[in-house]
Amino acid sequence: MAAPTAVLIPALDEEQAIARVLAELPAAHCHQVIVIDNGSRDRTADVARSTGAEVVLEPTRGYGNACLAGLARVHPDTEVVAFLDGDHSDYPEDLPLLTGPIYEGRADLVLGSRTLLAANREFLPIHQRWGNAAALALVRLLAGRAFTDFGPFRAIGRSQLAALEMQDRTWGWNVEMQIKALHAGLAVEEVAVRYRDRIGTSKISGTVRGTVTAGSRILWTVLRHSLPGPEAGPSRR
Repeated sequence: MAAPTAVLIPALDEEQAIARVLAELPAAHCHQVIVIDNGSRDRTADVARSTGAEVVLEPTRGYGNACLAGLARVHPDTEVVAFLDGDHSDYPEDLPLLTGPIYEGRADLVLGSRTLLAANREFLPIHQRWGNAAALALVRLLAGRAFTDFGPFRAIGRSQLAALEMQDRTWGWNVEMQIKALHAGLAVEEVAVRYRDRIGTSKISGTVRGTVTAGSRILWTVLRHSLPGPEAGPSRR
């Protein structure tokens, strides 16, 4: 029987990649797979349905919008929710690395870090690395925790995620989750995950404009949730 993990895959114009992402998910480690089509102009939704995945249509653009739409369709018996991108840059086979520590009771939130493996460096454009580093430094300064990445591949206990009351509807979703998890005193772990060239052109790192837009939103989210912010609860770590 598959583990009670729901996998949410926000996707925008990923017709060429989504079938490969879904084919590589380890079926024994998830009981529900939801692809959220975030206003695609291609056949992303049709291709995803053809593989047997559940498809949610969320025409209002925004990474957070897509995640929230997917969460609304998660099965009630789900214990863990995982997120990954639909562009084939993540390795879906690494899902157990993220869900394992949660089921074993060691963590509430597990973050897949792309920067912990030196081999991944060539697949992260330099402007993306610089922007990531700036936001990470700000989180360390203001929130008191040194993360290594804000990567999209992550898993979190469903009840813990609900308690965070996520609100960001854009690219600030991941950093909001991490900062709120610290404030809530959740046990947070980072694990090294593999990374590779995506299929197609990135909507963020593929252009300087996209990187600046997303980076600005991420920095604003850091400030919004850190100055001022609720006091962090006692850590389980």
